[in-house]
Amino acid sequence: MTNELRIMTSGAFTAAHLQLIPAIEKLTGKKVVTVTTSVGTGETSIASRLKRGEVADVVIVADDLQQQFIADQLVLDAGHRRIASSMIGIAVRAGQPKPDVSTAEAFKLFMLAAKYVAYSASVSGKYLTTEIYPRLGIADEMMPKSHLITGGVRTGAVVARGEADVCCQQISEMLPVEGIAHITPLPPELQKVSFFAAGVGVNSADKATAQQLIDFLASPAAAAAIRQSGLEPV
Repeated sequence: MTNELRIMTSGAFTAAHLQLIPAIEKLTGKKVVTVTTSVGTGETSIASRLKRGEVADVVIVADDLQQQFIADQLVLDAGHRRIASSMIGIAVRAGQPKPDVSTAEAFKLFMLAAKYVAYSASVSGKYLTTEIYPRLGIADEMMPKSHLITGGVRTGAVVARGEADVCCQQISEMLPVEGIAHITPLPPELQKVSFFAAGVGVNSADKATAQQLIDFLASPAAAAAIRQSGLEPV
C-alpha cells in the first residue's frame, strides 16, 4: 500500500479538486497525485489510461461516462457517488462585447455570426454538436466552423489566444481561464445540467481510503470549494 492517492478527474471538476487537495491530504494522511485533469482523447484519455491498467484510486467524470467505466469494470459500482452538477456556457475573448444568448433564437443568431467555435471532447461538446445544432436547424452551417479541442487544452484558452471567437464548455472549466470574458450559461430552453460522479478505481491499492475521499467530496465540508469552482454540490 502506497502513501499516495492517485486521482483522475475531468476538467469540469479540476478547479474544485485542486482547491480541496490540502483538505484531502489532511483527511487521509496521504499525498494526492493528480494523474490527469481532463477526460482527454486518444491514448491520453482517462478511458485509455484505465483500460491499459494505470492505477487510479479515485476517478471523477461525468455520470454517464462513469456508468460506462463501471460497466467496463474499470471503476467499482459499490460506493460511487454523484458529487456535483454543472451547467454549460459560452464565453468570448476579453474585451469583446457581451453576447446576447438570453433566448434560443438569440443564441442561434450569435452562433451563426461566429467564424470559429471551439468545443470540448466532454459531454458539453457532444451536446452542442449532436443535439443543439440539429435542434436549431443550423448543423450544416455550424459544423464546418466548429472545432473539437483535444489534448487536455481548454476551449477558453483557444479563445483567449484569439484562435476562436467563442467557446462552449462546462462553466466550471472556463472560470479559471484568463483572457476570456462574459461566461454566460446557455438559455434555459437549451441548457443541460450534467452530473459528475466519483468512483473507486478497480486497481486501487487502498480502496477504503479512496472511498473515504469520495464520501468527503459528497459532504458539506467540500461544498464551498465546489460551488466556488462554478459547480453545484449534490
